Amino acid sequence: MSKRRACVWAGIDAGKGHHWTAAVDETGATLWSKKVDNDESAILSALGEILNLADEVRWAVDISGTASALLLALLAAHGQQAVYVPGRTVNRMAGAYRGEAKTDARDAYIIAETARHRRDFATIDVPAQLAAELALLTAHRSDLVADRVRMINRLRDVLTGVFPALERSFDYSAHKGALVLLTGYQTPAAIRRRGRARLTAWLANRGVRSADAVAVTALEAARTQQTALPGEEVAAQIVADLAEQILALDERLKRIEKRIRETFRSHPQAEIIESLPGMGPMLGAEFVVAAGDLTAYADAGHLASAAGLVPVPRDSGRRTGNLHRPKRYSRRLRRVFYLSAQTSIIREGPNRDFYLKKRGEGCKHVQAIIALARRRASVLWALLRDGRMFTTAPPVTQAA
Repeated sequence: MSKRRACVWAGIDAGKGHHWTAAVDETGATLWSKKVDNDESAILSALGEILNLADEVRWAVDISGTASALLLALLAAHGQQAVYVPGRTVNRMAGAYRGEAKTDARDAYIIAETARHRRDFATIDVPAQLAAELALLTAHRSDLVADRVRMINRLRDVLTGVFPALERSFDYSAHKGALVLLTGYQTPAAIRRRGRARLTAWLANRGVRSADAVAVTALEAARTQQTALPGEEVAAQIVADLAEQILALDERLKRIEKRIRETFRSHPQAEIIESLPGMGPMLGAEFVVAAGDLTAYADAGHLASAAGLVPVPRDSGRRTGNLHRPKRYSRRLRRVFYLSAQTSIIREGPNRDFYLKKRGEGCKHVQAIIALARRRASVLWALLRDGRMFTTAPPVTQAA
């Protein structure tokens, strides 16, 4: 029987159906390497075997999403913590080892070896119930929004082929009345036959605001086209079906956004996050999901760096002062700060003043927004650290 080690490193190449796990000792020798099904009993069995190898096991995984959710939860339940080794790092480290093969077993070994050599990888924390719910809700909302954009683009494309004047008349992404109109009338001849009075009454019965204005606009478009194009009947059916689907999707989005709002506002720091101008419940929920545990950020600079708002130097020899946009950062976190900064400059206040100051210094719009987002990251970090609400007046400095 092999003797028990003081410490081993376990690398896990995670997947949806199975994980390949490899354990190495302090010399890099492989002690354990097997395929483990993504099943609770199989993971627990492998966990017990690896824990018996050493007094301490340091775990590393290359995926921290849904594929490894059960694995990470079982590790946390047994008092084990795993670090996240990015796929790009694994890919680059593979070139430092012999051979050109690409297998799950080799990837797991490289993950374990990388974790053995480096100590600066971020620890993966299993999210709390509230954070997990927000993560699922916000991801589902993003999928629904993407579906809505796709369907609107398809609707506009089909409508342009048979009734281009009507397609130009409305913004279908923001005009519910226009979508309701398309559920019943999609061709110039049908709109002309209906007439203004009856079309207005038809729209009003379906709860369309400014029904008369919508009817007038549609009739004006219909009078400009007297020609029936080929495939008009089939296109009309497709347009009506797409319009109904978009309206149904809007109702689903309302329900999911209401649930996100309610779930987010049960967060203990939700009121502080929403107090920052430009931070509503949707972006606030995205921030909670993307930022995770704020204790992981030692200062505001670390939070801004995680969002990709801090330039990275690229100096060599006598070439100094070269600052570039970072490549490795949380896109989701950057999006939260960028969109909230854009929203905050709409109204008068310190955010708009700072933006105009940067524009006056010669910065372009995007540069000024990024500078504002960097400032807002510092402000939000300080608010959450101190547990206080945002105010336009600076806090009173107290004597030590």
